Amino acid sequence: MPAVAVTGLGVVAPHGDTPAALFDALMRGQSAVQAVLPDLPKPTAAALAPFDASRWFTKLQLAGVDRVSQLAVAAADMAMLDAGTRGDVESERLGVFAGCGMGGAAALELAYRNTGGRAPPLTIPAFMPNAQASQVAMRHGAQGPVLTYSVACASASVAIAEAAKAVQRGEVDVAIAGGSEALIVPGVVLAWQAMQTLASFQPGEEATSVRPFASDRSGFALGEGAAFVVLESAERAARRGARVHAWLAGWGLSCDATHLTKPDAPGQSRALRSALRAAGLQPRDIGYCNAHGTATRIGDVVERNALAEVWGDALDHLQISSTKALHGHLLGAGGALEAVITVLALQRRALPPNAHCSSIDPACSLNLVLQTGASAPGLEAAISNSFAFGGTNSVLLFTRA
Repeated sequence: MPAVAVTGLGVVAPHGDTPAALFDALMRGQSAVQAVLPDLPKPTAAALAPFDASRWFTKLQLAGVDRVSQLAVAAADMAMLDAGTRGDVESERLGVFAGCGMGGAAALELAYRNTGGRAPPLTIPAFMPNAQASQVAMRHGAQGPVLTYSVACASASVAIAEAAKAVQRGEVDVAIAGGSEALIVPGVVLAWQAMQTLASFQPGEEATSVRPFASDRSGFALGEGAAFVVLESAERAARRGARVHAWLAGWGLSCDATHLTKPDAPGQSRALRSALRAAGLQPRDIGYCNAHGTATRIGDVVERNALAEVWGDALDHLQISSTKALHGHLLGAGGALEAVITVLALQRRALPPNAHCSSIDPACSLNLVLQTGASAPGLEAAISNSFAFGGTNSVLLFTRA
């Protein structure tokens, strides 16, 4: 099957709302993780996205639109503007494929905490997980497939893979694909603390609390934001003279089918092999991996073992970093944000660091990018891993345009 062109990038991320600002901050090793929600019983760190909703919505339009949808509309708008394809695609041939793990968390939190006993009347359309996709569709008049994928941490990555399939099969001419998440609210954070997966830290050390693959890692920090890409066929992109950021050359989807929260290396390996097979590439052809790398004690080891199983003797050739150390874990939007980062790494032939890792866990022995400002002059292909609760694994494989 032919590769799919990535012609538009749009982000609203903890490091800013342009891909360049995001990538420049990551290359400097700048952490966006900070102390949040000081009223909670336990200290909490997260990465918040600076965002001015008034740039995209009037006050009247904001009624019943949760922050998760606001972020999605902004990121999708910027992706379409970057692609330069707005207005030249038939409505019926434009699709939206969006990932979201938990929907409108702020709207639901407000409804639960309403002391008057009456929830706001637009609570349901504000918090339903498909609200963001619908808001993006209305903004762009997309009358083709408008679909939401709720697959925990793999949501946005799966959405991008499904969008690429639709482009390849000719079901749509243009796909707006990505995801959004905005869940830094007390109820959600307390639930994650109860799972004991969030990073521990001393006061003042929030920024460096997430340490993927390090011996002293203790978990992740939540993040919020949105990221979308515009996908179209190579033929269409060439016909309209579009700039191609990268090619989405392959993807792999699999399920562990073993446990809801404990990852499985063979399941992840199946997704990795599927992505390579779809792209017609060998492990040695891949120069960079943006790892799922949640900095949990079990997860990082399992991902390392999956990569080792597939790459074998070529594992030392693969340079790896988890950028979650700097932008937090965006859950349902993480796969899209990290896909954009992977595309930018290919474009610039530069690799963001695996930050805050002063001592690599021997069980996670990998060729980690430990320095800031690392160049990769020969980089031609890269992968982005997203491995989710529920056992779903998604791998996106990009090649340089």
